[in-house]
Amino acid sequence: MGFYAEQVVPRMINTACGMKEAQQLRRRVCAGLAGEVVEIGFGSGLNVPFYPAAVTRVDAVDPSDVGWKLAAKRLAAATVPVQRAGLDGQTLPFADHSHDAALSTWTLCTIPDAAGALREVRRVLKPGGTLHFIEHGLAPDENVRRWQRRLDPLQQRLFDGCHLTRPIVDLLTDAGFTITELDVFYEKGAPKTLGADSLGTAVSP
Repeated sequence: MGFYAEQVVPRMINTACGMKEAQQLRRRVCAGLAGEVVEIGFGSGLNVPFYPAAVTRVDAVDPSDVGWKLAAKRLAAATVPVQRAGLDGQTLPFADHSHDAALSTWTLCTIPDAAGALREVRRVLKPGGTLHFIEHGLAPDENVRRWQRRLDPLQQRLFDGCHLTRPIVDLLTDAGFTITELDVFYEKGAPKTLGADSLGTAVSP
């Protein structure tokens, strides 16, 4: 990775995704997590304060060394054990059916092979395990989608491969998940092109 992607982007994301509105959404998506959890796209640990007491361990997966350093204070205050256990959501270093739950927050937009990453998450989840997710992606309204398609190339350049137009629900169902809870909305305070969010829970059969 170049200097911008390696040093600047993680700090931009740490600030932009740590705002009050995002914190409330993180609290929502983390509710109900329990047991051994794999979090893809751990970033700078912005979810750490919201892990429920029922979580026994979090295996954090993220390629960014800078993000891990930015997470230091949150990790020091964590009440749940967190270990950095992988760098690539597309190739998880865990045995089949080894985790009770998975967590993904604004991650699938950036992973190059999002479909492959979701197949990996399904592989490491126990049967009946849950994926808790909040992701931005393709908007529900066509007029917003038109702008997303126009802005997508610029977005990818500015935010190290982040896509505006990924169809989150289709990605999950195509990977074999059954969505049991879903809330689709525009995030308060964000441009609609960037803040078309899908928040919910999906089960691995």
